[in-house]
Amino acid sequence: IDIEGLSVIAQQILTIQQAVAEGVDKFTFDGTQLRLDRTCAIFVTMNPNYAGRTELPDNLKALFRPVSMIVPDFVFITEILLYAEGFSEALPLSRKLIKCFQLASEQLSKQNHYDFGLRAIKTVLTVAGSLKRQAP
Repeated sequence: IDIEGLSVIAQQILTIQQAVAEGVDKFTFDGTQLRLDRTCAIFVTMNPNYAGRTELPDNLKALFRPVSMIVPDFVFITEILLYAEGFSEALPLSRKLIKCFQLASEQLSKQNHYDFGLRAIKTVLTVAGSLKRQAP
């Protein structure tokens, strides 16, 4: 979504947040009268260093509270995925695979189209599981 589109979204979210703060049952949203559902919520997940992502405009950032996330345990996640794909020796395999991905990330080109994150690991594990099931 381009910056102009995100700014429009910021105005729309602000309208919804104001209706919630006022405690109304109905509010006007872009010229349409809507019922306010108090059980809904709006969340934004960001990975600002990920290839192809744009930063949020300040007017949109101001509408949300930031929450810090920790780096996931890649070895543990990979171990579980390996077990799920039918591998019995998942822990040593997960350690080796993650080390391979870390080395690739550190030593190969830093171009944006290279992805050594969980999505790429999941893809490799899914294919490995498929190959294992084809030739047990």
